[in-house]
Amino acid sequence: MKKTKQLANRFREIILNGTWVANTNYKDQLENLDWEIATSSVASLNTISILAQHVHYYVGGIKNVFSGGNLEIRDKYSFDFPEIKSQHEWNAFLSRFWSDVEKLAEFIAQLPDEKLTQSFVDDKYGTYQRNIDGLIEHCYYHLGQIVLLKKLILADK
Repeated sequence: MKKTKQLANRFREIILNGTWVANTNYKDQLENLDWEIATSSVASLNTISILAQHVHYYVGGIKNVFSGGNLEIRDKYSFDFPEIKSQHEWNAFLSRFWSDVEKLAEFIAQLPDEKLTQSFVDDKYGTYQRNIDGLIEHCYYHLGQIVLLKKLILADK
């Protein structure tokens, strides 16, 4: 199997359908979650919805590069999102999230393996391999936070 196909599958695993590393994924944790739980605050921590939108921000930014656009995302904006105020808004966000993940996974799978060692946008950002691996690792990091927040919130209900 091509390395890029393996990377695409690892990326899908953490967001859409896997249980191998964390025994869960974003879709399992978020799909049937009530928006009021997703937007509930625990002390001064980010909410589940903010963390999910933060991950989506990076997915969307990298997807934009893969589709021929510029790298327009900036860390300083990666937690700035409008407040989710209804179940409809939460479900619409999740739908965009799942769709963008699948589109990015398709882009990754279609890359020739040789592209993985090439610079991603600019030499200062490292290679395609480094950026894809970094995105996957970043997703796992925030999934752990989401799982813990969800447990804390549901324990109080």
